Amino acid sequence: MSEQYGGTEGPQRPIPPRPPAPPASSEGAAAGEANEGQTQQFPDAAARHAQPQAPQQPPAHAPSASGSSSYGGSPSATGNGGGGSTGGYSTGGYGQDPYGSGHQPAQERSPRRFGAGTLITGMVLAGLLGGGVAVGADALMDNDSSPQSTGQAQTVVVNNDDSVNAVTAAAVKASPSVVTIDVSASGSSGTGSGIILDDEGHILTNTHVVTLGGTAASPSVEVQTHDGRVFSATVVGTDPVSDLAVIKVDASDLTPASLGDSNDLNVGDTVIAIGAPLGLAGTVTDGIVSTLNRTISVQSSAAPESPADGGTGQDNDGNGFRFAPPDGSSQSQSAAQGSIYLDVIQTDAAINHGNSGGALVNTEGEVIGVNVAIASASEDSGSIGVGFAVPMSYAERVANEIIDSGSATHGFLGVSVTPAVASSSSAFTVGAEVAENPASGTPAARAGLKKGDVITAVNGIPVTDAQSLTAAIRMQAADTKVTIDYTSGGRTDSTDVTLGNSADQ
Repeated sequence: MSEQYGGTEGPQRPIPPRPPAPPASSEGAAAGEANEGQTQQFPDAAARHAQPQAPQQPPAHAPSASGSSSYGGSPSATGNGGGGSTGGYSTGGYGQDPYGSGHQPAQERSPRRFGAGTLITGMVLAGLLGGGVAVGADALMDNDSSPQSTGQAQTVVVNNDDSVNAVTAAAVKASPSVVTIDVSASGSSGTGSGIILDDEGHILTNTHVVTLGGTAASPSVEVQTHDGRVFSATVVGTDPVSDLAVIKVDASDLTPASLGDSNDLNVGDTVIAIGAPLGLAGTVTDGIVSTLNRTISVQSSAAPESPADGGTGQDNDGNGFRFAPPDGSSQSQSAAQGSIYLDVIQTDAAINHGNSGGALVNTEGEVIGVNVAIASASEDSGSIGVGFAVPMSYAERVANEIIDSGSATHGFLGVSVTPAVASSSSAFTVGAEVAENPASGTPAARAGLKKGDVITAVNGIPVTDAQSLTAAIRMQAADTKVTIDYTSGGRTDSTDVTLGNSADQ
């Protein structure tokens, strides 16, 4: 009998068995008990040859008599996505059908041109998993701010030290720095993931995780660490433009993540996603970097009312994917003010609902991205091998600014653009064409840009349309000097300019 989620509605999915406990130390039962719940450490080569290892046998996992897994909760069988669909693809949010039956599908929109750099269809947030599907969430909740241990440490199991590969080694190093986040407000709840930044308890995650997709201004937030401890958390600050947020816990013995340089990534590099998909904390998947500098659009009620830099004469509706409220209503469709555009790492490592805010790491165990979204073939499907993460070079800058001041800054160029097409009959765009001469005194005017110029790159980041220009400019901090590549009258040129602050516009 296969193990299944409880309930009779929707498609039944198998649930993986609970990972076995880490093997006990060969030095005896007392040492094994002392180390219970701790991350498995690799002995060095000398230690392995000097001390013979006793054979280990992980305990078997047995399903309950009803055929369901005995995790401490009965996850729902309903789907991974929510919201409406466009062209047969899910454009809903991060949530799940348990949010309610009242969710209204998004209305279909007319086709629009887009460049290779901007992906705007068939995506859903990897974000919050609905509270009804969070495995054992009720057992972890406590109103007291003191840490509570569940006794279920989320460790990376290593049964054979001699056959450890790069993925296992990276997961062992990075997993202690990844936490599971539970958020609740006004009867709604959900779970996501987060990354420990420092010994002071700062944790990086997504804005849509800590705000339940923009529906909760003052949520209750709890964090479970890899060793099973649970802490109350406070929100330090959110940044809707990057969909990043920082929360803080009062805890000791935390393991800060090692942060890597996402600018050093190559297409084809092996990467590992760590987080809590479907509420299953400590889940590790691997894949490769599929592409870099991909631009995706997100409809958000927290987006700026008017873009600091962006398109004119085009439909900036952000129909790639949007935040769906936990109660399943159409609030996100009616309340959304605009779209945010993110320059992301694309990967085929499996990312699912609940992975949002979790780590994407390299084979050195260094965090090089923050998982944020997935493309999905339908409302009910999960990963199809197209996932997205905010580059760590961008996320680290935003996190540091939030920790220092409670908010983050973003660059401002001051230019209105339209998609530059390859030809009058082509659907492909090749840059962002300046629609009108920039206003005097703006960074764009100081850069010498004028109507008809086509912007093709910002600091080496390719610009293929208006959205990718917006993403590239907003990745930069205010008052940052950047190099803009453009064509003017068929001539290729570049110019350096100091950006303004989008918050001042």
